[in-house]
Amino acid sequence: MRIGVPKEIKLQENRIGLTPDSVKALTTNGHKVLVENNSGFEAGFDNDQYKKAGAKIVANAEDIFNDSEIIVKVKEPLSNEVKMIKENQIIFTYLHLAASKELTKALVKSKAVCIAYETVTDNNGRLPLLAPMSAVAGRMSIQAGAHSLEKTQKGRGILLGGAPGVDPSTVVILGGGVVGENAALIATGMKAKVYIVDKSSQRLEQLKEIFGDTIIPQQSDKVDLKKLISECVLLIGGVLIPGAEAPKLITKDMLKLMKRGSVIVDVAIDQGGCVETSKPTTHANPTYIVDNVVHYCVANMPGGVPRTSTLALNKATLPFLSRLADKGYEKTLKEDKNFLAGLNVFKGQVTYKAVADTFGYKYISPLDALANV
Repeated sequence: MRIGVPKEIKLQENRIGLTPDSVKALTTNGHKVLVENNSGFEAGFDNDQYKKAGAKIVANAEDIFNDSEIIVKVKEPLSNEVKMIKENQIIFTYLHLAASKELTKALVKSKAVCIAYETVTDNNGRLPLLAPMSAVAGRMSIQAGAHSLEKTQKGRGILLGGAPGVDPSTVVILGGGVVGENAALIATGMKAKVYIVDKSSQRLEQLKEIFGDTIIPQQSDKVDLKKLISECVLLIGGVLIPGAEAPKLITKDMLKLMKRGSVIVDVAIDQGGCVETSKPTTHANPTYIVDNVVHYCVANMPGGVPRTSTLALNKATLPFLSRLADKGYEKTLKEDKNFLAGLNVFKGQVTYKAVADTFGYKYISPLDALANV
């Protein structure tokens, strides 16, 4: 099968869909891989590495889209890329459709086969292709938050872990999933006072086993969230409803309860954000201020560490891509209900219920859609 890897064109997005090692695995198995010129350079992979792995270097994205059966990306296709998508072409990437009506409409119109990394599941209901980037984003959220708290960044001017004779600062993490766990890993390492809020008592017990007394678990339906955010200097938004828009847990009115110069890092911004005042930002201009609270809402946080992120992502995605290329999408998806959960848009139909519900599309189950082929 012909697999195309275009250069990411989202602002400050330096990851790439495939590493040279992943290309090697695919070409060894008889597949043809097209890689856009210098698309891996910023992640530390040059054209020669791709050539040695068996890839063909292609000058522009138009030829990649025109000549490939599968398009492998990292971020959702932007408008210039959507125009190049062909009917029946397989798009395998992060889509986050619930946060973009315009993209959903465009992909429906394209009649492509659109499989989203973030909704592929495993037998335990986890999200194995989202997890690597959630882990990176969770760890980066504390780094970004700590930096944003510096006075030169218009923050409160404090160190998370305090100093001799100075108490540590309070971090509140909304959501105890992969983002929350990894945020806690860094925050506790920096000796901050860390609260994790989650709706699942079972998950909070697991986190308590992992972190011991270095975290304070709080069940969401029992906690006084207003009191908690009034005490913290760093709030991490790590809530997730798979494939759906994130719930707005922090309203604009609640910002007035937060300390002047405190920081919000909304990791859920890819799915619309869990803070009412959140709006997507970029690595070039990552923050803005509302009601004296610094907001960090970079929509592609892992893109700031593209080599680490690309390596981590490929470790998770390559087995799925290999099956897709070896067997084709029909056989692969019908055989694997977990992979099937990644099918969001199929030849003009919305096959992920949360997306259909968000934008008023008629929902058709992925199996029914495939049966009608």
